[in-house]
Amino acid sequence: MIVNKNKVVSISYSLHVNAKDGELVEVVEKDKPMQYIHGTGTMLESFESQIEGLKAGDSFDFMIKSEDAYGEASDEAIVNLPKSIFEVDGVIDEDLLVVDNVIPMQDKDGNHYNGIVLEVSDDEVQIDFNHPLAGDDLFFTGNVIEIREASNTEIEHGHVHGEGHHHHH
Repeated sequence: MIVNKNKVVSISYSLHVNAKDGELVEVVEKDKPMQYIHGTGTMLESFESQIEGLKAGDSFDFMIKSEDAYGEASDEAIVNLPKSIFEVDGVIDEDLLVVDNVIPMQDKDGNHYNGIVLEVSDDEVQIDFNHPLAGDDLFFTGNVIEIREASNTEIEHGHVHGEGHHHHH
């Protein structure tokens, strides 16, 4: 069986940024592989195109340029927000507003974003909504551990079910 659309793919990998021996930002071990359904848009398209056609046991080693990954960092993604929006019951949680802290936020349309606190002043908080890997070239090295057919339920839900994975309650 090869990696193609609607296959559940289990992989292990190391991710370095900006050079093959650059900063190591993520490691997924063989005993706790990452699983995804190929071709459903949960992974970067540029990542999936590199894995497509591989078989269980195959290794991979490739680079994705930043523009094909998370794009370039944008100054427009850095915003100043009034400190008052961080109030809960009239109190601002100062432990939350710490430089380099990642804060999960939501816009008026219900979209979720993670913002990194850059600066805190008396009445404003500067937050960076760029993806943490924006502007970085990604270097993946890893192995395809297992490939199986996705169930109809998994395809409908868009994610992997089963042992150690997402369960519905």
